[in-house]
Amino acid sequence: MHAKDILIDGYGRIQEEVHAAVAGLAPDDLNHRPAPDANSIAWLVWHLTRVQDDHVAEAAGFDQVWLAQGWEKRFGLDLPATDTGYSHSSAEVGKVRVDSGDLLTGYFDAVHEQSLGYLATLQAPDFERIVDERFTPAVSLGVRLVSVLADDLEHVGQAAYIRGLLAGGGA
Repeated sequence: MHAKDILIDGYGRIQEEVHAAVAGLAPDDLNHRPAPDANSIAWLVWHLTRVQDDHVAEAAGFDQVWLAQGWEKRFGLDLPATDTGYSHSSAEVGKVRVDSGDLLTGYFDAVHEQSLGYLATLQAPDFERIVDERFTPAVSLGVRLVSVLADDLEHVGQAAYIRGLLAGGGA
């Protein structure tokens, strides 16, 4: 198995978990914050999708799906167009509200499609290419793609936890 195949499988698992986390939830549940400063399922799924969109598009040299396909307008958030949710305050988290899970999964699926298309083109030497020199050591493409995978799985796990709380799973 090649590295790209492992990543394709991992990114596919994110998609499965995103759909499971939001399936059948009403807007009140998607936007519910279990504590005053906690994240909602809507914010977590939006944020993990924005991070994947931003990071993979930048590494691939693509336009972000968020802007190129008009998702920023469909969401209509009172946030800067390029915002990914990084370092959001509680007030900014509260601005990410959706009317349906279909909006979240539609955007996620569009990003997922672009990500998988890019991953399928990669060859072993591509993973060594430096994509971010702001860190020491500099970040390679392989490290960036694994970082996105890990971050997305962490956030979708948090969304699944909140879903469990909503279902009466307790704290």
